Amino acid sequence: MGSILHANATTTPRIRKEIQASNQTLKALAKKYNLNVKTVAKWKNTGRITDKKSGPSHPRSTVLSELEEKTVCEFRRITRFPLDDVFVALMGKIPRLTRSNLYRCLLRHGLNRLPVDKGEKRVKKPFKHYRIGYVHVDISEIHTAEGKAYMFVGIERATKYAYVEVYLKMTQNNACLFLTNFIADCPFKIHTLLTDNGAQFTYRLLAEHLRPRNKTHPFDNVCEDNNIEHRLTKFRHPWTNGQVEIMNKVIKSHTVKKFSYEDLKSFKEHLMSFLLVYNYQKKLKSLKYQSPYDKMLELFAEDANNFKQNPNHKIAGLNN
Repeated sequence: MGSILHANATTTPRIRKEIQASNQTLKALAKKYNLNVKTVAKWKNTGRITDKKSGPSHPRSTVLSELEEKTVCEFRRITRFPLDDVFVALMGKIPRLTRSNLYRCLLRHGLNRLPVDKGEKRVKKPFKHYRIGYVHVDISEIHTAEGKAYMFVGIERATKYAYVEVYLKMTQNNACLFLTNFIADCPFKIHTLLTDNGAQFTYRLLAEHLRPRNKTHPFDNVCEDNNIEHRLTKFRHPWTNGQVEIMNKVIKSHTVKKFSYEDLKSFKEHLMSFLLVYNYQKKLKSLKYQSPYDKMLELFAEDANNFKQNPNHKIAGLNN
């Protein structure tokens, strides 16, 4: 890590160290480093190679009294209020209190961030184990020079294997087509599918008078035809489907967040390249530094009954 020097410093820690270790005269050292003799004498006799800390030795407020600072700090410790709530509560009691000097007061006393109580520490539980075939699905909007489009993203929980298709509209028909293609693409058997409550996946959020009577959603029909249990996240709880939400961010961070695309075709080409690297080469920490494809082969060796075909046939090569 580099050192932070004073703006007008004419020496560096390395030069200061050389000056202190040298046996040459002050005049010779000043000529060698093109410095003032007084500067050389200062660093020759000091016992450090870093600048002194600037600012007051004992910082204190020039507006608030010591009693007022203690009042602010104690109020913050007891109530654990946010900064704005502390300001609103105390502004009538301390006339000279402003939001800025309140923040500086808390910063000086180490209360700008509240310490986490030991009782509030959450115990980390191991992630529940699921056999291969539990899939998370979501839709994410992307933009190119041609306009906006929609990514239909699916990721399998045990292997992190990802499948993505891009459509111009997020309709029920496109959702069904995506799922049909996903089922045909993956070598494992999908037994559970988790989606949000979007109209592309369910009628659940429609008002009672708007829901079709005696009619099953087309997406559910595809699930039933393939013996897949369709689960829905709790309303306004997107973190329930966190696996695919994170995958959306990963894909965007490597594509539309970094590059601009003239058309949808160029985006799809780049997306395909990314998915090939991700599924077959990227070592994931969550899989103990295996790629999704390597994890899939491992699970196939353990129990081939969870697969409809040999995943070795999925590897990219001359015959594919």
